[in-house]
Amino acid sequence: MQPRLIMLLGVAAVTVLLPLAGASAGPVGDGDAKSPLPTPSAAPSNAPSEPRAETTSRCGPELSSPDGIEAQTCVLTLARDTWARTYYRNATGDELTAVLTLMGPGGRTVQMHCEVEAGDEPAACETPRERSAGEAAAYTAVAEYAASEADGLLLRSGSNSAPPQDS
Repeated sequence: MQPRLIMLLGVAAVTVLLPLAGASAGPVGDGDAKSPLPTPSAAPSNAPSEPRAETTSRCGPELSSPDGIEAQTCVLTLARDTWARTYYRNATGDELTAVLTLMGPGGRTVQMHCEVEAGDEPAACETPRERSAGEAAAYTAVAEYAASEADGLLLRSGSNSAPPQDS
């Protein structure tokens, strides 16, 4: 065989095999790779775009207690579903319990009991999503944080904002 032909075949083989080797190797990193974001579906460019539902939230103020618990509670709505979520940080050094309550029209309530681990990392707890029974403004959420029944309530956080005060 001639040297030029061997070189040409080698370049062709590398050109074909190199992309296959890279694809089968997987992501490069420290082993904690995140999965790639989903790609949008291929829709014809002349197809009408459908409006995407967005999650709306109504949150109360961020609150903190002298004991070291910080929290904010929200009512969230997506399409026809409504649920409550509380964001918290527990710097008390003790495990706590929280009760998250979503109150809706007609006396409807959903309660979730949450384990609040000791630590300074932010976390969240939420109620299951339920079919909405009215406008989002008709829903309210309250989260109550306590160490034990003997210690009493450490913090109560609500989804409603305090009304403006007249000065």
